Amino acid sequence: MTDFAAVHAYLRSLQDRLCAGFEAVDGGQFAQDEWQRPEGGGGRSRVLKEGAVFEQAGVGFSDVSGATLPASATAHRPELAGAPWRAVGVSLVIHPRNPYVPTSHANVRFFEARPEGRDPIWWFGGGFDLTPFYPVDADVRHWHEVARDACAPFGDQRYAEHKAWCDRYFFLKHRNEARGVGGLFYDDLHADGFEKSFEYTRAVGDAFLDAYLPIVQRRKETPYGEREREFQLYRRGRYVEFNLVWDRGTLFGLQSGGRTESILMSLPPRVRFEYAWTPDPGSAEARLAHYLIPRDWLTELPQ
Repeated sequence: MTDFAAVHAYLRSLQDRLCAGFEAVDGGQFAQDEWQRPEGGGGRSRVLKEGAVFEQAGVGFSDVSGATLPASATAHRPELAGAPWRAVGVSLVIHPRNPYVPTSHANVRFFEARPEGRDPIWWFGGGFDLTPFYPVDADVRHWHEVARDACAPFGDQRYAEHKAWCDRYFFLKHRNEARGVGGLFYDDLHADGFEKSFEYTRAVGDAFLDAYLPIVQRRKETPYGEREREFQLYRRGRYVEFNLVWDRGTLFGLQSGGRTESILMSLPPRVRFEYAWTPDPGSAEARLAHYLIPRDWLTELPQ
């Protein structure tokens, strides 16, 4: 048996705690839009713009439902075609001002479908990932240590499995490069039962600020100039490419008639594209390529 109300309450609280954590670092405040979806449900989107630390930070909560699942949701589960559904989740994307502070994303969600004549089908999904432009080994290691520790109570293989899933998912196939240095990703989590799956999802959601804010604190005052800023804007283009070409969450939101502004608030406020640009050999910008190959960061990076 599932407890949708408990998931809903946790996720609303998580949005509050995430926003409070970002505001404490930045000094700015989130603006909130509450919205309703004609097909069913609604949400509240919060965006912090032009902050001292975050050029744009978006943290969205949604609880939406519909009579028929969109194609993006049934591509891997054709038996759910035509089933009524409900989904609740929190999603965030942070685009810092300083190029030395990594961009980051997190999402935790719960989905339930009710096919006619069958028991409800449900699952949890989520994760978090890090996208640095000027990677620092200590930051990458810290990020993955927090991810590993969050997974530890759920079995020896949980971190390795969901880290590898993240590496596969956040990969730009048309560029043959990872979006960043990874983290955790999971979907269709149900085999352990509702309570254990919900516990893990809470562990992932609760770990995000511990993983990200120490990195922000370390790097937010790093001096930078026009060169670093231009490189940041160029690399943000890869983020746009992934979200618009490969991300299933974006497709689900648009195909299910979601609120477009809330779905696309993950995109950076400023970005640039340049034809066939390559960094100078041996430069700090060229160094990033070595981090866009999935690897075991906890064994390869020094303590």
